[in-house]
Amino acid sequence: MGKSTTDGAKKVVKAMAREDVKRTHRATRQHDGPVLRAAGKASELADQPPLIALSTATMVAGMVLRHPAVLRAGTRMLASHLIATGIKTVLKSGIDRTRPARAVKEGHRIGKGDGADDSSLNSFPSGHTAGAVAVAQAVAHESTAAGLPLQAAAIGVAAMQPRRGKHYVSDVVAGAAIGWASERAAGALLRIAGAGAAAALARWREAPAVVVSGRAAGATPPD
Repeated sequence: MGKSTTDGAKKVVKAMAREDVKRTHRATRQHDGPVLRAAGKASELADQPPLIALSTATMVAGMVLRHPAVLRAGTRMLASHLIATGIKTVLKSGIDRTRPARAVKEGHRIGKGDGADDSSLNSFPSGHTAGAVAVAQAVAHESTAAGLPLQAAAIGVAAMQPRRGKHYVSDVVAGAAIGWASERAAGALLRIAGAGAAAALARWREAPAVVVSGRAAGATPPD
């Protein structure tokens, strides 16, 4: 019973993997009109430098405008993106998967990676999707209304990856999961850091005055 269940699960996984490759290759081979080409170029805004710049600019705006919510959003955006980038970098270096654009010509391959710098083997996972989802979720945490456009943009970025021959559907799904989990992790870390800072400040305020030569620091000696 157990073995048959395991075998059945393996068959389902293999069938899903074949369908993933089949559908992605079909999308990659399709001709893109001017609208889709423009959308593909726009999806590059979800690359690392633009998202880091957006996060940093949000933090600076929050400080300049003295707006705590904006500052928190920018901090959470940057932390979420950095965590997502770290996770996807580790996975890309450990797993070699041919990008669809190359695979439709030379065949699909996936296996253990050796950290090679060949970007055409870095299909898994989708870093653009991971970063876009992480940043969008960070903004949505502070403001649902402000987060909605970014969440819609993240969906658009994810949808364009198979069509552009950059990633398989499974790469995109993995990237979205990484982005979501990274934002949650960033939130937890920021809460811990905030609680630690608040406790340290409270201890500092409650600490007794420093005594120097038998007098409190700053006390005026008697005449």
